Amino acid sequence: MARVRVAGFSVSLDGFGAGPEQSFENPLGKGGLDLHEWMFGTRMFRAMIGKDGGSGGVDDAYAQRSMEGFGAFILGRNMFGPIRGAWPDENWKGWWGSNPPYHAPTFVLTHHRRDPIEMEGGTTFIFVTAGLEAALEQAQAAAGSRDVKIGGGVATVRAYLGAGLIDELHFAFSPVVLGHGEAMFAGIDLPALGYRVTEHQATEHATHVVLRR
Repeated sequence: MARVRVAGFSVSLDGFGAGPEQSFENPLGKGGLDLHEWMFGTRMFRAMIGKDGGSGGVDDAYAQRSMEGFGAFILGRNMFGPIRGAWPDENWKGWWGSNPPYHAPTFVLTHHRRDPIEMEGGTTFIFVTAGLEAALEQAQAAAGSRDVKIGGGVATVRAYLGAGLIDELHFAFSPVVLGHGEAMFAGIDLPALGYRVTEHQATEHATHVVLRR
């Protein structure tokens, strides 16, 4: 049965899923890039950026799972880019260049209408102004029998959690403290929402925790 999942979502030890002050120079906020060090050396990530080599093992297995089995993705507006408010033009097409890593329909939550953007490699960005549930309905229709990934950022994951729409979450807790940023768990009662830890594995670079309802 198709599921709605969060996968490969990196979090600091003090609970932040992104650093403060996101900008063009700091897409993940100040210090946010450090959260993802566990993934950068894996075979999966190196293959994704067109390079050979990389490490196998537990981190690579979770990295692979974080992008496999999905027929559609959902992103928040901030995950797509640093531009706020109405779109000034059609030039910004995401952080990832001409061939984003999604290779599937990718629905972007926004308050401002924009026509879909077809990219290389099978990614099409579709901008949804009708809210969380409308985006999920469209994503599930596009995904068919495959899963839908809630790709972030923090506010988007929190919103879908609060709405009770996520079946499974994989967090990678990195050995990093940020002090400030976007808090992942503040005010969220995971047990009350029905989530339980179903697996956990620690490596030199991260502690991987999977929760399911």
